Amino acid sequence: MAAEVYRHAIGTFQSHSYANNVNHKQRLRNNFVRLVNNDSVSSNVLSSRGARYSSCSNRRSVIRSSASQTSVADPVSLSPSRTPTTDTNKKSNEAALILIRHGESLWNEKNLFTGCVDVPLSKKGIDEAIEAGKRISSIPVDVIFTSALIRAQMTAMLAMTQHRRKKVPIIIHNESEQARQWSQVFSEDTKKQSIPVIASWQLNERMYGELQGLNKQETADRYGKEQVHEWRRSYDTPPPNGESLEMCAERAVAYFRDQIEPQLLSGKNVMIAAHGNSLRSIIMYLDKLTSQEVISLELSTGIPMLYIFKEGRFIRRGSPIGPQEAGVYAYTKRLALYRQKLDEMF
Repeated sequence: MAAEVYRHAIGTFQSHSYANNVNHKQRLRNNFVRLVNNDSVSSNVLSSRGARYSSCSNRRSVIRSSASQTSVADPVSLSPSRTPTTDTNKKSNEAALILIRHGESLWNEKNLFTGCVDVPLSKKGIDEAIEAGKRISSIPVDVIFTSALIRAQMTAMLAMTQHRRKKVPIIIHNESEQARQWSQVFSEDTKKQSIPVIASWQLNERMYGELQGLNKQETADRYGKEQVHEWRRSYDTPPPNGESLEMCAERAVAYFRDQIEPQLLSGKNVMIAAHGNSLRSIIMYLDKLTSQEVISLELSTGIPMLYIFKEGRFIRRGSPIGPQEAGVYAYTKRLALYRQKLDEMF
C-alpha cells in the first residue's frame, strides 16, 4: 500500500491540479479572516548560548556551503526578503521553520539501535513521510536541510511530493568542483520551480557506538534496563564508543546557528528533516530547555512541528498531534495569505 501511495504521490507531483470549487474557496477565505483576526502569539527569547562542533562519524566531506548561494525565487512566497542580507543584525519580518523527524526506518521496525547507520524507511515510514507532507502542504518552503542519512532525505523528498506549490526538491552536490559542475541547472525557469536540499552530517542521528545494530530488548537483558536507559535518555552519558545527547547537541546546534539561522534571518522559509536526537538538540536551543527538560522530550516519527522566526525570536505555533492541519498550525497573517494565494493559483 505504501509503495502504491508513493507512486501515486510522484505522479500527482507532476500532473495534479486542484478543482475550482467556489463554495470551498469562500469557506477558506472566511477561515482566513478568522485566523488573521485572532492572530496572537507569545515569543520565546532566542538563546545566545554558543556551541562547539563535534563529529558523529567520518562523513566530514559532506556539504558545508550555505544554501544562500542556491536559493530560488518563489512568486507566491510572501517573505519580505528573497536575497541574503549583508547586515547580520537585520531581522526579517517573518519566516517559517518546519522540523520533521524521519518516518519509521527498517531498523526502527526491527527494534534495532540505528544511530549513524544508513538505513532506509520502512513501508510505514513512507506513509508517515507522505502524511507529514500533507500537513505542511500549505506552508512555504524555500530551502530544505537534511542529514546525510537516507531515511531523513527520503522523508524530505516524499513530504514535498504533497506540497501544493509543486516545486521539485534538488539535492545540492558541493563536495567537489566536478560535483558542482555536473549537477548544474542551466534553465532559469527550472530553477524557479526547484527547492535546494542541503545535506549535512552535523544533522545526523547521534552515534550509538557499540550499540548500533543490536536489538534494544536483548541489549537491555544483557546490560540491564537501567544501564540501557541511561545510555539512551541521559544528557551527558554516552553509550560505549558513542555520542551522548550533549555531544550531539554541540554539533547540531552549532550547524543550526551557523548555516540555518542566517537563512531564516534573510527571510527564507526552511524545512529540516532529521532525527530524534539532532532535532531534540535543536528544539532545546529554540525553546531554551534545560538538560533535564530535554531528556523527557519525545518526538513522533513523521509529525512536523512549526516555528515562526520573527524579530530574532523563535515562536512555536501549535501542537504536533492535532488531527487536522488547522488544529496543528495556528496560522499567522502571512501564512494565511500564502495559503489564500495558493487557492487562487490552483
